[in-house]
Amino acid sequence: MSSLPVDFLKLDSQVCFKLYAASRAVIRAYKPMLDQLGLTYPQYLAMLVLWEWQETAPEQPTVKALGERLALDSGTLTPLLKRLEQLELVQRQRSSRDEREVHLSLSPAGKALREQVGPLKARLLCDSGVDLDRLHDLRNGLDHLLEQIKALS
Repeated sequence: MSSLPVDFLKLDSQVCFKLYAASRAVIRAYKPMLDQLGLTYPQYLAMLVLWEWQETAPEQPTVKALGERLALDSGTLTPLLKRLEQLELVQRQRSSRDEREVHLSLSPAGKALREQVGPLKARLLCDSGVDLDRLHDLRNGLDHLLEQIKALS
């Protein structure tokens, strides 16, 4: 085994720290937009999936399927979805076949909210000055990293 570089354990050498710091910075940048929408970042992610499902619905649009898509457990999702339901953006309904299954759908207000997001997101990207090609490359690189990490477990 080759020897490790001297800076191997320095904070700035850690990819995990860079991902963590970048994630926090992105969420902070999104905050003004999300405040206008009345959403938290995790709620926004859930809404993104539900808007996707409007176009291409999974066979079972359930809490479980949403959790798998967002890599979140039901203990995290349940209060988030309850809040979205209180905001009248999402509707939850127990399956008549299996009451353990909770099906999700967007309310009319939840569907309408999508129209507000586009212009706000475009403004956020324009204001940030981020090069969209570099952002696309970064996202692809992160997809690859996630696949490799998932393969380890």
